[in-house]
Amino acid sequence: MYKLYSMQRSGNSYKVRLALALLNTPYEAIEIDILRGESRTPDFLAKNPSGQVPLLEVEEGHFLAESNAILWYVSAGTKLAPEPRIERAEVLRWMFFEQHALEPNIGAAYFWLALVRGGRDLQTHALEDWMERGYAALQVMENHLKTHRYFAANQLTVADIALYGYTHVADRCDFDLSTFPAIREWLRRVEHTPGFVAMDWTPEIGEIADVAAGA
Repeated sequence: MYKLYSMQRSGNSYKVRLALALLNTPYEAIEIDILRGESRTPDFLAKNPSGQVPLLEVEEGHFLAESNAILWYVSAGTKLAPEPRIERAEVLRWMFFEQHALEPNIGAAYFWLALVRGGRDLQTHALEDWMERGYAALQVMENHLKTHRYFAANQLTVADIALYGYTHVADRCDFDLSTFPAIREWLRRVEHTPGFVAMDWTPEIGEIADVAAGA
């Protein structure tokens, strides 16, 4: 069974938990609170020198870091990862977009404004850039979703999961989604997928397969 080191309120961690739930894949959940320095202990740094979550132990002593790399790993050979070469490339295209356009802006805003006490005051110099670039990323997504139900392969894939992670909390960090109707419809489609779990859902160890199967 996988061991997943993640933080409940982290969008990057949630992506992996959501994918595992949709795939009905059991795992052992280990909560790591980065705000309390739990990812900077010698024990954790020995597992992941970058000191970040999520971190997946795929087998004893073998750890995989970076949320989208983990998504790609757990989805291989499943319904969330299409086989045709062009469709796989499209999935990767949007996963790369998420990491260079969405996560550094909406993800950063969410972290500092929604999770860190006093974060708004600490990051006043960065807010304007986050908002400008975050809205630009949302507009790219909106334009695509005007003519597509999902981001690749005409179906839900790990590209959608990657993008959903921080898009669904954008309104918690000053982003107004009211002018992005296609994004709002897409969010609802993802949320109505069988097996979907919300960010705040907290299973017991090994419980995910049963809950996802009954969702």
